[in-house]
Amino acid sequence: MNLQAIIEKYLSRLPEGIASRIFNSIKDIPFVRKEIQKEIDKMMAEMESSAKPYKVESFPQIPEQGMDKKDILSLMEEIKKKEMPQWKSGYVSGAVYHGDDAHINFLNKVYGLNSQSNPLHSDIWPSASKYEAEVISMTAHMLGAGQTGDEICGSVSSGGTESILLAMKTYRDWAREKKKIRDPEMVVPITAHAAFDKAAQYFNIKMVHIPVKDDYKADVAAARKAITKNTIVLVGSAPSFPHGVIDPIAELSDLAQKRRIGFHTDACLGGFVLPWAEKLGYDIPAFDFRLPGVTSISADTHKYGYAAKGTSVILYRGKNLRRYQYFKITDWPGGLYFSPTFAGSRPGALSAACWAALVAMGEKGYLEATEKILQTAKEIKEGIRKIPELHILGDPLWVIAFGSKDMNIYQVMEQMTHKGWSLNGLHKPPCVHICVTLRHTRPGIAGRFLADLTDAVAHVKAHPGDKGQMAPVYGMAATIPFRGLVGDMMEKYIDLLYTVEQK
Repeated sequence: MNLQAIIEKYLSRLPEGIASRIFNSIKDIPFVRKEIQKEIDKMMAEMESSAKPYKVESFPQIPEQGMDKKDILSLMEEIKKKEMPQWKSGYVSGAVYHGDDAHINFLNKVYGLNSQSNPLHSDIWPSASKYEAEVISMTAHMLGAGQTGDEICGSVSSGGTESILLAMKTYRDWAREKKKIRDPEMVVPITAHAAFDKAAQYFNIKMVHIPVKDDYKADVAAARKAITKNTIVLVGSAPSFPHGVIDPIAELSDLAQKRRIGFHTDACLGGFVLPWAEKLGYDIPAFDFRLPGVTSISADTHKYGYAAKGTSVILYRGKNLRRYQYFKITDWPGGLYFSPTFAGSRPGALSAACWAALVAMGEKGYLEATEKILQTAKEIKEGIRKIPELHILGDPLWVIAFGSKDMNIYQVMEQMTHKGWSLNGLHKPPCVHICVTLRHTRPGIAGRFLADLTDAVAHVKAHPGDKGQMAPVYGMAATIPFRGLVGDMMEKYIDLLYTVEQK
């Protein structure tokens, strides 16, 4: 019996804390360590084949003689041809949210026109400030600005993670000055994005996780109990990445307001869907600045805003709060230096392309896109519910997580991979999700997904012992009680990504 089988049969049945202690106490026994290494080596081999699936010319060092530009472009075209078909065909969960050739070409032209722009040098490129200010304003008005007496302001960041990091750093510094809090804590649902855990680690903020209820929404009662005199911010998702459900933002933000702490709505995934869904008549619970307790919102323009990858917006209720985000130094020998976000120099071309995407789409474009996505998601949900072995987690709109009580869901995911699909494997509980984008709304894609999913379930049902290649990796990561070992595997995988093939 190998290590995974032992864990699945014995340790995974125990409470996590007890199982972890047992596993930790035996992991250094020679034969156990040998089994661990054997499993890790096997998994790393499988991961390498997926991380580096094709061989092209590599450059471990700067070449002595520069490569001809035509050859460089030819090499990149070769790589593009290998990578494009899967996402272009709509077989990928999330990742590419628009993907239409005309839209991509338009954004590429905008980027080319602004390729030298750098918002750090606002005197040289004042256009960058114009584009960013208007992106912020357009996003703010979409999310309730103008319907509240407060001024809603913000910044453009490089993505959702940076937006979340900026917000948490802002609350830490605000609480330090205004409330004299030296040991800050944040209260965050377990389903919130991992970027909040990253912020806790980076900024030395204690992470206090709260559970979700049976509907996968944050537990308000647990949040109430978790808040202490050191709490600086409470968080809710609209929707959560794993299960696509919207936390009870109204109740959570009201609690935060009463306790005089910040409240952050993470709308990175839903910020450019939910407002339009509401206008289309869908039952969308309040989540934005119309709720007086909401003090900040993150929304990704490079997802359903359909901008090029590399932009997001972080919004605040008032300039006084936003100022805690800024960096400035007044006595540096290099002169006066300041920046609104973490980066100094930034690609102004991405901000220009973001502005162009929002202006080109317009309200009508966003409404049409959202309607297509939600109708496609409805078709997919109805189809999944007709497969007896599967069930949908919660009541999602367009990010659809599904699991199974009858079979290994990761084996189902692996069969879908063999059919060309790239889906997201999730843990706690084991499930898989598909994040519906405009790529999936084209004719026949939803039907193909459901047909392939039905076949995948039938295959796993008929061949339950067929573990496959990647399913054991997901299964072990989900069941192994010693999380340090899983962390080691993740570190090795990152190392693998940065490995260059030597000539």
